Amino acid sequence: MPTSHIDLRSDTVTLPTPTMRQAMATAEVGDDVYGEDPTINALEELAATTAGKDAALFVPSGAMGNTAAILTHCRRGDAIVVGSLAHIYIYEVGGAARLNGSPYLPVPNLPDGTLDPAALASCLGMGEDIHESHVGLLCVEDTQNMCGGRVLSVAQLRDYAALAARHGMPMHLDGARAFNAAAALGISLAELVAPATSVMFCLSKGLCAPVGSMLAGSQDFIAEARRVRKLLGGGMRQAGILAAAGIVALREMVDRLPEDHALARRLADHLGNIPGIAIDPTVVETNILFFSLADASRDVADFTAALAREGVLMSGFPDGRIRAVTHYGITADAIDRAAAAIARSLVA
Repeated sequence: MPTSHIDLRSDTVTLPTPTMRQAMATAEVGDDVYGEDPTINALEELAATTAGKDAALFVPSGAMGNTAAILTHCRRGDAIVVGSLAHIYIYEVGGAARLNGSPYLPVPNLPDGTLDPAALASCLGMGEDIHESHVGLLCVEDTQNMCGGRVLSVAQLRDYAALAARHGMPMHLDGARAFNAAAALGISLAELVAPATSVMFCLSKGLCAPVGSMLAGSQDFIAEARRVRKLLGGGMRQAGILAAAGIVALREMVDRLPEDHALARRLADHLGNIPGIAIDPTVVETNILFFSLADASRDVADFTAALAREGVLMSGFPDGRIRAVTHYGITADAIDRAAAAIARSLVA
């Protein structure tokens, strides 16, 4: 992709920082499957402490981390309760169903990212009838990507966890962007994820590491998840080269996330002043925003193609929404130029 492009498709396009590259080049490594990679061991200890959990596991991707959590928490065939717009439900290739025979019970996500209370209570209450699957796990997402990076508060997560516990099940948090949620709330990651039995968070999105996510929970949970990771093909060898970047990510990249949030709001304010764009800037809480074309008859793919010709990359969705994600490497000047390109593309 030409470096002249302003790439707002996702924060997955971030590049490792110079400090990360240096750390990777000099990382001390060993065989992680034998538990002998000191850099991975250090990353897992740091991640557990950061999340306020007893232990953590380095996994190649967020999808593997979520899948490992589901397979660890659930018996084969146990149903899992998820949001209807959850990444686990839509974008992780049906892993729970394909690998664990676990049906999904989707609960409607409300516009603010929360779960419809009545539908949630109904789904969590299933499984007592012999005709129904046993419900083994509640999965929630924070920030909620497809609701525009909306943030669930600690109180909301605590309520969800308590409701799950009343039905005898754990709660897993898909916290791919949990650091963004914590930054938006002005709290630590540990405080945010305290209600969750387990949590997955990504190192490779806003934190800029080239590869990797962390799964955290109790010692027993992580011990079994390590076995599941091996089953999924995630038993890596001298992967401390990758973990070294993750250590830098946790130590150096968390505190700068509010910069990304401010840039997303800057873009939202620009878009709110462009005729032909439909957006509510007040709902932009983190580094993700969605907007629509006021002319619903216009093809979103044609618009994003016109925008790409202007040097700006964004993601269009079948429901007519367009997503922009701010991240490390995006500047205020880039946001201003992106907004100008959007205005030009509307008349292209």
